[in-house]
Amino acid sequence: MIALFGNPNSGKSSLFNFLTGLRQKVSNFPGVTVDKKLGKLTLEDHTTATVIDYPGTYSVFPNSSEEKIVVNALTNENYDFYPDLALYIADATQLERHLLFASQIRDLGIPMIFILNMADLLREEGSTIDADKIADFLQCEVITVSMRKNENTIAIKKAISKILTGPKPAQPAPLYPMTEVENRVAAEVQQLLGIKNKYQAKIIAHHFRWLTHISVEQKAQIEDIVNKHGFVDLTAQVNETMTRFDRHGHLVRQAVNKIHSDHLTLTDRIDAIITHKVFGPIVFFLIMLFVFQAIFSWAEWPMTWIENGFAIAGSGILRVLGDGWWADLLVNGVLAGLSGVLVFIPQIAILFFLIGILEESGYMSRVVYMFDSIMQRFGMNGRSMVALISSGACAIPAIMSTRTISNQKERLITIMVSPLISCSARLPVYAILVGFVVPAERIGIFQLQGLAFMGLYLLGILGALAAAYIMKKVVKGDAPSYLMIEMPNYKPPQWSNVWMTVKTKVGSFITEAGRIILLISIVLWFLASYGPGQSMQQAEENALAISTEQQLDENATENLIAAQKLESSYIGHIGKWIEPAIKPLGYDWKIGIALMTSFAAREVFVGTMATIYSIGSESDEMTIRQKMAAELKPGTNQKMYDRATALSLLIFYVFAMQCMSTLAVTKKETNTWKWPVIMFTYMGVMAYVGAFIAYQIFS
Repeated sequence: MIALFGNPNSGKSSLFNFLTGLRQKVSNFPGVTVDKKLGKLTLEDHTTATVIDYPGTYSVFPNSSEEKIVVNALTNENYDFYPDLALYIADATQLERHLLFASQIRDLGIPMIFILNMADLLREEGSTIDADKIADFLQCEVITVSMRKNENTIAIKKAISKILTGPKPAQPAPLYPMTEVENRVAAEVQQLLGIKNKYQAKIIAHHFRWLTHISVEQKAQIEDIVNKHGFVDLTAQVNETMTRFDRHGHLVRQAVNKIHSDHLTLTDRIDAIITHKVFGPIVFFLIMLFVFQAIFSWAEWPMTWIENGFAIAGSGILRVLGDGWWADLLVNGVLAGLSGVLVFIPQIAILFFLIGILEESGYMSRVVYMFDSIMQRFGMNGRSMVALISSGACAIPAIMSTRTISNQKERLITIMVSPLISCSARLPVYAILVGFVVPAERIGIFQLQGLAFMGLYLLGILGALAAAYIMKKVVKGDAPSYLMIEMPNYKPPQWSNVWMTVKTKVGSFITEAGRIILLISIVLWFLASYGPGQSMQQAEENALAISTEQQLDENATENLIAAQKLESSYIGHIGKWIEPAIKPLGYDWKIGIALMTSFAAREVFVGTMATIYSIGSESDEMTIRQKMAAELKPGTNQKMYDRATALSLLIFYVFAMQCMSTLAVTKKETNTWKWPVIMFTYMGVMAYVGAFIAYQIFS
């Protein structure tokens, strides 16, 4: 087992992708919802090793839930993912800070390779590092690399093979001398638990109350040991940290040769603008505007190709298979549902591509710093911005990312408002409805529909801030926290990491959302194709009678029969039952069905409409947008999706809590159903009231 350790922003993801390539998977750590990234590496003797990428960690004294996962693993030799070899990757430009955690892993007795990353940035600063001095201190192999430029990376694989396939290296003496009290406590804990490493026993003495692999009986015994010797956790932690930094500072002064200059670095010059209290938010706004313009403009052609391709494929399948329930299910159930998923892949890929670039470049840390004071006014802090921005992709990882927020009140408020930020699941709904509200025209370089996209995101942000402000007044908690955050140097994106992010996220969208949409599409096809008793037969007879009376042609007669049968089907009965509740919003029973299915996942709306409007459509080669645009309100020549109804739907989807997975994760993170119920209720009220006002004003 090879484990990757390091501080956040050190290049662990780049190293993991380099070692494992496409041979990786993502799952959850046992009992928690934090991602566990696993991959396979083939060694020089052709054997295979498992690689695990642990969350970014600053030391064995954790400040977040993710760091606790790492400490739990490092103190449990029986854990399935306990490392045989540790790869510690450090930012060479921030060496002193990285040596704290590296030296602690080294004292745990785990064989280690210390990887100095970002050698190219060090050269740009005009600095050099004596790797031999670092190796003499840590008593392990030190490799200087640039993951971004793929410099000397092959040496990492060679060093791994040498350690894992060769004789086991001798365990060197510990770097950190324990105090007399620490020694006595560690020795007794070591004997009690039967573990080999004394420093590991000391770490257990610090954290035994929350470590999951220590039994209740053992915790009581360790507590007796700690109390007997007067071991004070916080005092010991501070003393160890300061002692290590004192030794590291001396080492870094010897090993690092810096060219001092009065001139500002490139990062300093960029930050003077990017983090400026006036220009910084303006730059952020312009970047977000570019993102939304790109999502709408760049995806237009590939979306049209995919949409037309599905329409042509459906028509071709019907010509080959002819009439029959099997062909109808395949085209109007399965194919219609799939088209509702795959047509939005271009937009989602563009979104994650641009977010990946912002994260890789180091800009996201500046956003956290820049908006900290603003977030404090709404009961959150700068780290909340990470969750809120992540919500633009998906609220689920955004809610999980709140584990880095130590203040419980700020964390809870961030969890509760994150789903109000428009996520990628809303993109399909926005994309299909914006066209009914805003014409496809431009004002200079700006596309009006792209501006409308950004307006919807801004509306969600305003709703989140309003909800957060109210919760700040209502929810009781501790005093506001203070932000401490690393500001990494700006660097060009690691394109392999960006590609891996896009691939993983798009793949997740296809498999997770696609599975739900496909299942619901098949169920909807059945409910729309069959009805209770003789209702479908009676509907067809009524339609034929009307056709004879009005002397309709064959095509109009077929459409009338399909419409009458759809209304008499199971789904028609369900839709009619809920229609009175949604009529004030401008919705008919068909939209009501889509709203109901959307509570599984928002993007199901499009798949539902694709299935409903595929049954009895005027042309099988019409796209879903064309079919919705042609829909008329019953008994009128008025478009069903006029500006008022489409705008009402957009407002509803901005605010509504329509994601069962988000509710489940909220329950997991808060350990109660109280907050998911409150989340579902307050967002539902905002959605209904907002949609009602929009429809009443614009109709």
